[in-house]
Amino acid sequence: MKKDVQKIWVISLGGSRIVPDNVDEKFLTRFKKLIDSHPSKRFVVVTGGGTTARKYIGALRKLDKSARAKAMAGIAVTRFHARFMARFFGESANEEIPKNMKKIKDLLGKNQIVFCGGLRYRKNNTSDGTASLISTYLKAPFINLTNVNGLYATNPQKNPKAKHIPKITWKKFEKITSKIKFTAGQHFVLDQTAAKTIQKKKIPTYIVGSLTAIDNILKGRKFKGTIIQG
Repeated sequence: MKKDVQKIWVISLGGSRIVPDNVDEKFLTRFKKLIDSHPSKRFVVVTGGGTTARKYIGALRKLDKSARAKAMAGIAVTRFHARFMARFFGESANEEIPKNMKKIKDLLGKNQIVFCGGLRYRKNNTSDGTASLISTYLKAPFINLTNVNGLYATNPQKNPKAKHIPKITWKKFEKITSKIKFTAGQHFVLDQTAAKTIQKKKIPTYIVGSLTAIDNILKGRKFKGTIIQG
């Protein structure tokens, strides 16, 4: 891989990485050290809702609430996570949590890292979809940090021998996601909206499960994960 000269990166940080059961302070401290080690770069980090959001969405689903009601509950959790992360990072991060693209761009001029959650309600969209749209707006590559080391032919958490897919085209990846029925709070390496966006706008996208992988990507080195492009 050629050395990367990108200055702005968009990262989707899964809510389950922030709060798997309790707040993962060790992981978040390592994440902050990673960002601090790349002072010449700027980052937009879109925080997911994770297990916390899925619990609220599950309760609303039992009450037969609308898709919008479930989505708004999820968005509220993502924004709470964004505010928490901004406070966790302190001076290098934004105080105000943006709710539109223009505000994100404005905040990038003042902060090394900008945290945000869901910007507004969109049908069939998750924080990954939001991150992909921000990547398009900023013309920046997209890294999705999840709880698996990239894309696999089958679920690696259920099948330890699942085949890892290190590289896949936008078109083939979108074909895979199009077969998955969308549900609020769904959990897959990247949602259908994001898959369509990165294909349409040709956004280089990385799916990784470790901070080491992100560090290597930022340094233009080989990494463990999956790249979607071409």
